[in-house]
Amino acid sequence: MQKNILIIGACGQIGTELTYALRETYGSDRVIASDIREGNEALMNSGPFELLDATDYDAMEEVIAYHEIDEVYLMAAMLSATAEKFPMRAWNLNMNSLFNVLNLARQKKLSKVFWPSSIAVFGSNTPSVNTPQHTIMEPSTVYGISKQSGERWCEYYYNKFGVDVRSIRYPGLISWKTQPGGGTTDYAVEIYHKALADQKYTCFLKEKTKLPMMFMDDAIKATLQIMNAPKEQIKIRSSYNLAAMSFNPRELASCIQKHIPNFEVNFQPDFRQAIADTWPSSIDDLRAQEDWNWNADFDLEKTTAEMLKQLNNKL
Repeated sequence: MQKNILIIGACGQIGTELTYALRETYGSDRVIASDIREGNEALMNSGPFELLDATDYDAMEEVIAYHEIDEVYLMAAMLSATAEKFPMRAWNLNMNSLFNVLNLARQKKLSKVFWPSSIAVFGSNTPSVNTPQHTIMEPSTVYGISKQSGERWCEYYYNKFGVDVRSIRYPGLISWKTQPGGGTTDYAVEIYHKALADQKYTCFLKEKTKLPMMFMDDAIKATLQIMNAPKEQIKIRSSYNLAAMSFNPRELASCIQKHIPNFEVNFQPDFRQAIADTWPSSIDDLRAQEDWNWNADFDLEKTTAEMLKQLNNKL
């Protein structure tokens, strides 16, 4: 069955690669990219694009009607580190954009919605090793609070109005195609760029700060997989835990040094350290494995080899 898809926040780190993947699957003309600003040249040339403010309900409704949209992927958000600098702007974007999409779906103007959550929903009182699907969630950041609230509203709209909304809690994401967007795990992308360009890097987290991470190809794979799963397989309507690998900055640096022996790293933790300290070190994603057959393809070694190869080609 043919369907028309709208990606909101298509110019961000995940949105850009998700746009390419969806266009490859469904055809460029059926996947409408949108954002508050234009994206890179490759994205803009790959298919139709709409300038869209995710907090503007009327504009969103108009775009959805004009393109006869069936499914929305809401990727627009202000991430953890940036949100701490602009808390009210972050809350407005992260929450009102979600309400706009959920309300349009409630009015039967959409058949299916994807909305990403994050490991930021957890807090310092959450069990940090193999964090379970259902556990204590007391986030202390604006981003985490907005994502936890969003999870509750997604489940509410499913239970109350039958909105088919699906979600996964992304860990830190590593990509060579796009720059990170102001998150606490951005070091795990920056470090590869600096290793190739300068052979040295100053990390903004402590060397033993272990966090759950994922290569972008796996994140895109999981997103498409949960959206394509039969409705009856999606048994969690807040958001699914998702895992691939966990490592700390020192372990990542050591892995890079196998390829670039002269690479040096020093550590100067900044305000992002306090955010990272409240997050899990590893995630239990058994429910995603059981419900819709999730499994990751990339570990740290494979991710590092791919990152260095692709960035080297770009440079």
